[in-house]
Amino acid sequence: MENKYAYIEKQYIGRDYVRIFIRLIMAAFCFGAYVYERDRDNTQDLFLVVGFGIIGVSMLLLFLIQYKIIIENGSMILDGLWTTKRVKIDLNSIVDVRKATYSRYFFNNPVYNLHTKGTIRFYSSGKDAVVLTDRDGLEYFIGTQRPNELFLVINEEMKNLK
Repeated sequence: MENKYAYIEKQYIGRDYVRIFIRLIMAAFCFGAYVYERDRDNTQDLFLVVGFGIIGVSMLLLFLIQYKIIIENGSMILDGLWTTKRVKIDLNSIVDVRKATYSRYFFNNPVYNLHTKGTIRFYSSGKDAVVLTDRDGLEYFIGTQRPNELFLVINEEMKNLK
């Protein structure tokens, strides 16, 4: 059976380790406050509900796809959540491809199709990105968990187009 796409990758919104750690700290605080407030007044049950709510939402976010990267027929397609527009990048218009670190900061917000400072950014988690530069000088920063494989597939697709 032959693969339909040259490359496909799914980026999940809830799989960033820093964000998971922050949510677990908040849930632990709620459970600690529940134990501390247990014998004082009637608000202790609220901490228990909020703690379990944080854990439940975290579990749901682990399976929620923020965007997919698909490479097929000489183009890269980035498809996001429900209301986001599909972004299609024609690899014929790309003049440079390189691997890079997405950001020098430790905390990065997940973004999809964020236009800022002459760049268009797609990011879910991790540190790595592939940067595409088009003929107009516009740079696409695409966060990925598999930068080497994405880089090689893009270069192979670009060679096939020439």
